[in-house]
This record gives sequence, C-alpha cells and structure tokens, in this order.
Amino acid sequence: MEFEVNENELKAAGAQPLPDGRRGLLIHGWEIESQRRPILNSIQLQQWEHQLQTSHLPEMVFGDSSLVLKHVNSGTKIHFNAFDALRGWKQEALPPVEVPAAVKWKFRSKPFQEVILDYDYTFTTPYSGSETSEINEEHGVSTEGTNFGLRWEHCEEQIDMVALALKEPILFYDEIILYEDELADNGISLLTVKVRVMPTSWFLLLRFWLRVDGVLMRLRDNRMHCIFSKGATPKILRESCWREATFQALSVKGYPSDSVAYSDPSSICQRLPIIMHKTQKLKILGNL
Repeated sequence: MEFEVNENELKAAGAQPLPDGRRGLLIHGWEIESQRRPILNSIQLQQWEHQLQTSHLPEMVFGDSSLVLKHVNSGTKIHFNAFDALRGWKQEALPPVEVPAAVKWKFRSKPFQEVILDYDYTFTTPYSGSETSEINEEHGVSTEGTNFGLRWEHCEEQIDMVALALKEPILFYDEIILYEDELADNGISLLTVKVRVMPTSWFLLLRFWLRVDGVLMRLRDNRMHCIFSKGATPKILRESCWREATFQALSVKGYPSDSVAYSDPSSICQRLPIIMHKTQKLKILGNL
C-alpha cells in the first residue's frame, strides 16, 4: 500500500514534498528520499559479481533501490543500499550454516550437480548503513563519497522508544527491500530498511532477517533516530541489536519447532537471545 501524503500536515510541520515527482520530503534542513527500483538484470549481476569478487549473490538484488537522508547544512548524508550491505557480507565471511543433507539438493542449479556450500549462502551482513560527508566547495573542502569528519562513538544515551510511541502525524513512510533470497525454498534471507518522518524527528529500522528452516534464526536490527533541532549539526543515535537462536534451542524452551510459527520476525524477536547490543552517536565535522 502506497503512503498517502497529507498536504495540510506537511504544511503545518514546515515540510514540503521533494520536487520532480521524487519520493520523499524536505523538513527542518533534512532532505529525505527513498527509491524503489526493479531487481538487477543478468548483466548488472555480472558486474556486481566482478566488483565484489564473488560468484554468489542473492536471488533478488534491488541494486538501485535506496534510502538517503541528507542534512543540507552540515553535508552529512546517511544512506542505505544493497551493494554496501553485500560488501559487508563478503568481508564478514561467516562460515556456512549447516543444513541437513536431505535438503542440500535444493541448492543445485543443474541436475546431478554436486552441492558444496562453502560460502555464507545466507548473505548475513553486519551492515548498519553508510555515511558520507559532502562539504560544500565554498568552504574550501570537498569530501563527497567519503566519511571524512564522521565517526560513530559509543554512548550511554538510548533511543526514546516511549516518545516514539506517542501519537504523532506521520508525514512520510516507506519500506525498501535491498535484497532477498528464499534459500532454495529452505527459508528466507531478507534485508529491508523502513523510515518514518514525523514533525519532530525521523526514525528508521534497517533489518536483516534470516530463517534457515529447522536450523537457525538470525535477526540483526539497526535503529536510527534524529530529533530535529535548529543547530548546525544534528544529533543522530544508532542502536544495533543482534539476536540469534537455533530451532533446537527454542524447542528446548518449549517454543514451536515448526518454521510456520516464525514467519514474522517482529512477533518472535523477544524469543531470540541477544548476542550483541550497542548504542552509538554520530560525531560530525565541526562537532568533534
């Protein structure tokens, strides 16, 4: 379902839609834009394989889809894309999740092909977003395409989820799929990013969700929140939480062992033990 913009609410919040039919808005010095594009074609996939130095990619890669949040005054840009996420997968290079021999045949691309799962076929990624600094040339420095002057630092502050739960008009909302793979009908590997913009802040969730049927579930969430202010540099908090459990471990605790019970990660995330949790604040050039 497409999000319908309420012009009166936009005006009351001092926001305006992006020009030229682009999906997104301008609000309190932020330019927020999402793009949903088709999956890569075979030629594009070959180019990505060459660049990433791999012969394996997810079944569906939405390579031109993205979410971009740019703070115009500071030149800070936070963005989310499939290429950087898969680069993270390649660098982390987790060992392959063991699957029963009886289901390995599903991974064949040709009859009688020997199946050797010697790579992380789940496409698990540590990706938590990309950030670049685009200092205006009038300041004498141009750092477009780099993270010069940007640094994530650990902090004690937490994202105020109670405040986010308060009823406030949603000026913009979108969900973008970056890549997806059904693991040869043996589960799901899915990377998405959701964003919502309110009159006082923006909030997003980058989520990697993995379910290898009968074997393992893995959830890697990255939440970001920015409260609008009149300052030259925005304050952005990022909370990262990784959860993971085997089906066997959940069964021992009395939870269902049927994969059908685990189709929605939001409804079962509390059952998965936390294996990593941290909160960080983005330090920006001029505020270091």
